[in-house]
Amino acid sequence: MTSSEGRTAIRRSPGDEDPAAREGPAAREEVSPRLRLPVAVAACLFDLDGVLTSTERLHAWAWKQAFDPLLADRRTGSEACRPFDRSADYRRYVDGRPRLEGVRSFLSSRRITLPEGTPGDPPGAETVHGLANAKNALALRAIAECGVDVYPGSVRFLDAASRAGMSTAVVSASANTMAVLEAAGMTGRFDVIVDGVVAARRALAGKPRPDTYLAAATELHVPPGRAAVIEDALAGVEAGRAGGFGLVIGVARGGDRAGLAAHGATLVVDDLAELVSDR
Repeated sequence: MTSSEGRTAIRRSPGDEDPAAREGPAAREEVSPRLRLPVAVAACLFDLDGVLTSTERLHAWAWKQAFDPLLADRRTGSEACRPFDRSADYRRYVDGRPRLEGVRSFLSSRRITLPEGTPGDPPGAETVHGLANAKNALALRAIAECGVDVYPGSVRFLDAASRAGMSTAVVSASANTMAVLEAAGMTGRFDVIVDGVVAARRALAGKPRPDTYLAAATELHVPPGRAAVIEDALAGVEAGRAGGFGLVIGVARGGDRAGLAAHGATLVVDDLAELVSDR
């Protein structure tokens, strides 16, 4: 592993086709022989859903099932109560955020106010906690019934990072991270895991705040300037930028390359396999 001194500040244009050939001084830095990343990057911090596993589609389905009955009951013919959109609403309001924050963010977008309730509220109760519990129950059912697929390009990238001696972490808002990793056959692949359970126990603010990513970097003993945050969510790339990380990689599964760049990604790819060197 390379020295822990120094900081990598990458500013790259997401429109370039070759991730290794970017304009500006950063593009001329020495590149790792296994990954098309500067050798100064010593750790990779991965989001889970949408980056490593395809579970983002299951979460989007679960959010829609949780929100739409409430929206239908409150429909007045106005646009404010239109159904939950599994693409636009998911990415804008809930993706990457802690579950309760996702509920609050979406309800605010529809100008709906509900009582907070308590963690013991039954799924579907018209409270913030009730909706969050409904979403969680639906997501767990979907994962159990549909299983968990991993993105082959992300596995290639992870394998190359490990061979290059980089430290790795999963940083996810999900309290079900361990269950998803187990279903995906990826337990034991990471040095550190900071998930929703850890964040709640340690009172860490969720994305778009950088607290969970900073906590992972601290546990890896790698300064943020020498770590890469890898995200598909707008809130996640915002967290990477806010934390002063040396590289924030946006994975444009949904095709929103411009949005990821605008919210803080310094490099945008369609798949992490693009960053695995052929050398």
